[in-house]
Amino acid sequence: MARAIWTGSISFGLVNVPVKLYSATEDKEVHFHEMEEGTGARIRHQRVSADSGEEVPYDKIVKGYELSKGKYVIVSPDELDSVAPGRSRTIDIEDFVDLEDIDPIYFRTTYYLAPADEPATKTFALLRSALEDAGRVGIARFVMRSKQYLAALRPTSDTLVLETMYFADEIRDAKAIEGVEAASRTAGVTERERAAARQLVDSLTSEWDPERYRDTYRERVLDLIEAKAKGKDVVVEEEEPQAEVVDLMAALQASVEAARQGRRPNASRSKDSTSKASTSKGSTSKGSTPARSGRHGKDYAAMSKDELLEQAKEGDVAGRSKMTRDELVDALERAS
Repeated sequence: MARAIWTGSISFGLVNVPVKLYSATEDKEVHFHEMEEGTGARIRHQRVSADSGEEVPYDKIVKGYELSKGKYVIVSPDELDSVAPGRSRTIDIEDFVDLEDIDPIYFRTTYYLAPADEPATKTFALLRSALEDAGRVGIARFVMRSKQYLAALRPTSDTLVLETMYFADEIRDAKAIEGVEAASRTAGVTERERAAARQLVDSLTSEWDPERYRDTYRERVLDLIEAKAKGKDVVVEEEEPQAEVVDLMAALQASVEAARQGRRPNASRSKDSTSKASTSKGSTSKGSTPARSGRHGKDYAAMSKDELLEQAKEGDVAGRSKMTRDELVDALERAS
């Protein structure tokens, strides 16, 4: 059962809705401890003075803001508390806006909201349905862990979602990035290339299904840990250098052809299919791989690399995490 990380109320007009806030996501990243090589002892970090080299007690640590190189303004915890936003427990809705007017770059972290108790359920449901009917989201401010947040409250079919947001001055101007302004123009793109790129986009367009996408790197890390825990030797293979694309149009055409055959081309295969070094045995003139089936009737050549890795994991194919897509196809067909 998820635990609330914040409790308070939503305020809009003269209406207050007691609510609880829950994390909408969870960290699945594989975390490691730092260890001493050879002994396996844990590494501990200490707060040490750069001048004396001695460890500094936590109660003797203050914060310093660097004005210029080596010049700091020291601020005490009490001084910071004097300008803190307070301990408000209210999500104050200031405006209602159209969700489509908000660039997703402003969204930061997602939370679920739920009524804090049974009496709050009706008012909570009223606010959710009102936002849904109006096609609006509420823009609000609230304080959590002594920090003020800008937030957007948007309705879903089940509940209200709160998205913490960046303030406007935290968003960098894209035009200040080198190369952005030039790329925003046509940059010499021909109509034929535009048509081919649009054809590729259309051929890969599908309904959004988040279940199709997995963190394959995390899975490979966990496979590595499992193999090491079982005492297996892990061979680290050198990654093959990527061949340089020499013909943009050929890359687009090869990608469209692959998509038509039910494969989802990735960047590495597009590069391989249009490079000077592309000499894959059995490839077609368009750079696509002919369909082949294993003895179990599975058409591995038509699968994406993620699907191939899943098959290789089920078949306990050694070295699968370092294999290219073609190597996975060959390994699975040999194992079939």
